[in-house]
Amino acid sequence: MNMLITFHNTYVRCMKPMKQQDLKVTFRKMTLKDYDSVIALWNEGDIPYRPQGRDSRKNITLQMQQSNCYFLVVETEKKIIGAIVGTHDGRKGWINRLVVTPSYRKKGIAKRLVKEVEHHFSAIGIDIVACLIEDWNTTSMQVFEQMGYTKHTDILYYSKRKSTKT
Repeated sequence: MNMLITFHNTYVRCMKPMKQQDLKVTFRKMTLKDYDSVIALWNEGDIPYRPQGRDSRKNITLQMQQSNCYFLVVETEKKIIGAIVGTHDGRKGWINRLVVTPSYRKKGIAKRLVKEVEHHFSAIGIDIVACLIEDWNTTSMQVFEQMGYTKHTDILYYSKRKSTKT
């Protein structure tokens, strides 16, 4: 597939296009105006959504203002078809909320989103990138394994939450 890729308000760089049909996409930083479209995309992609907690409009607005959070969307014909969130703690980067509209999957968009977040982290000196994937999400596991990520079965995830809504 040939992709004509344009970029706005970010350093995102063009990667080698694939061959099939033409698709014009734009990668850019997410803005608050994109919130409803991104939430709809998360719902379409079965991404867990906590509207009274971390995913509320208020909390996403605050997160987008933090220097350690990187929200990126991809759109075609003014419709958001993919999104990703990158965060870091200063030494390790985390990829969260990778999602692509089902009709645009298997076109290299998820890979490009991940590569752009990795490049962003690398540019600020972060060379370790990780992601957490729910055990039912075999599609995401395959995507990350194909991109060279290693599954660690020896690590357990613990969390502490103020409530089940966060």
